Amino acid sequence: MNLSRQTIKNISSPDTQVPSPAIFSLPEKVLQFGTGVLLRGLPDYFIDKANRKGIFNGRVVVVKSTSHGGTDAFGKQDGLYTLCVRGIEEGHPVDETIINASISRVVEANGDWDSVLACANDPLIQIIISNTTEVGITLVEDDIHLSPPLSFPGKLLSFLYERFKVFGGTMESGMVIIPTELITDNGNQLRSIVLELAAMNKLGNNFIEWLKKANHFCNSLVDRIVPGKLTEQDKYNTEKRTGYTDDLMIMAESFRLWAIESADPRVKQVLSFSEADEGVVIAPDIEKFRELKLRLLNGTHTFSCGLAYLAGLTTVREAMGNQHMSSYIQNLALHEIVPVISNGVIHPDEATAFALKVFDRFRNPFIDHPWMNISVQYSLKMKMRNIPLLVNYYTKANHPPEHMALGFAAFLLFMKCSPGPKGNYTGYANGTSYLIQDEYAHYFANKWHDQDPERVVETVLADTHFWGTDLSRLPGFIDVVKLHLKSLIKNGVMTSLRRVELNKTIV
Repeated sequence: MNLSRQTIKNISSPDTQVPSPAIFSLPEKVLQFGTGVLLRGLPDYFIDKANRKGIFNGRVVVVKSTSHGGTDAFGKQDGLYTLCVRGIEEGHPVDETIINASISRVVEANGDWDSVLACANDPLIQIIISNTTEVGITLVEDDIHLSPPLSFPGKLLSFLYERFKVFGGTMESGMVIIPTELITDNGNQLRSIVLELAAMNKLGNNFIEWLKKANHFCNSLVDRIVPGKLTEQDKYNTEKRTGYTDDLMIMAESFRLWAIESADPRVKQVLSFSEADEGVVIAPDIEKFRELKLRLLNGTHTFSCGLAYLAGLTTVREAMGNQHMSSYIQNLALHEIVPVISNGVIHPDEATAFALKVFDRFRNPFIDHPWMNISVQYSLKMKMRNIPLLVNYYTKANHPPEHMALGFAAFLLFMKCSPGPKGNYTGYANGTSYLIQDEYAHYFANKWHDQDPERVVETVLADTHFWGTDLSRLPGFIDVVKLHLKSLIKNGVMTSLRRVELNKTIV
């Protein structure tokens, strides 16, 4: 039995959340550019949850803009798909199976652009969401009168121009536009590009004024791991348990956050689905959510990456199952990162609570996140995510941070590499070689080629051009990194971890 509107009445699995028939009669309220798993696992999850609670009461028209794939699977299943939510929350396992009914239909931009523009005639459609994969939020010379325009901003502008014409440029006809692309200030950037394209296409001052005043381009931050398709065995087991097959079934972790930046009461009113789940946050400034994610999730990953891999631990979950590595990760976050990012905007309790959620995410038994994937562009991640943490640590303490120093020493050892025959660079650990996927691999290969470990530490830390600051001037840091690097080389990762562990106790 394949999942569809007709077959859901035959689903008797007690642990599967099945939509009520009333949801299918809800009006369309959202235009969504993108069919990807992130959108289906986060925004569409929130909308579906709100509909089940009788809060938002609206469905999503999805625009498929990419050339690969088709809409057949969505058509066969009447837009329905299964979302398997799996993870850990406050130490307890979460395993939910939800049939999502938020999508009303999927429209091909390249084959049926008129149907997309027809949505501009519907006064109930007031929200536009995007996560584009073809061109994304970039400015390209585009003609909005094409069917369809080439770029996503061009498509968006074409829709908004149609909206302006249909409703005569009233303030009430403006849209709430929320890009979820993973770039900083995505709403502001999209707004600037759309305005530039409007001028380029000579759409007139009245329209441009309406664009500026009636439409809300909201910066947003999304945070949820959505691996997408289940493994074949997992999918088989799930379908056997639920009693139906689903070609669109996906999996997402239990943690979810969609931070949307706006102080306008109308935006909050239009985005009423935010009331259904605490994972949706509408705030005048979302920078603190970006800082929490960047420093406590990504930053902890980056400091831990080299250590874990050199210890022979291949995934984040495996590292959290190792007593000493888990202790390092938790102490790093709670004792060294949380105090650094706690300020007038981020309260220590808030940072600690976020860190505890990060640990649950790292322990998720349903997700295997390889450290080798995290090591891609390792040096840039260290520079952007962690050097600010390191420098700011010294504004609050007069001693070097042991865990950051050990993580930095392991980073240097991980980046000890040699050029290969195909122009790539490889490191060597645990009896095997590994690929260094870093645009500065040659830099570290040269450092290690003709210098002993202590000299590597000295020259790398003092490289102001590379880091943007002289790390060798941080009091005591260079000596601690040298000691840790020597210990890693002589004694191995686990002994080095145990020595640092003796100095801290997890709170």
